[in-house]
Amino acid sequence: MSLAAGSKLGPYEIIAPLGAGGMGEVYRARDTKPERDVAIKVLPAGFASDPDRVRRFEQEGRGGGPLSR
Repeated sequence: MSLAAGSKLGPYEIIAPLGAGGMGEVYRARDTKPERDVAIKVLPAGFASDPDRVRRFEQEGRGGGPLSR
């Protein structure tokens, strides 16, 4: 899922891509409610049906990824 600058994802407006890797694509975005910059990571559609990948993606989102140790 590639997101273009200016597109909306819920309350977030995509500003620019930041990078991509094995677990997804990361974008710089603007949260429109508290008006702050955030990073959004998107799991590739091909991985959405793999329970192990989804579990790891969710774990990473909660701060339990390999870089948090």
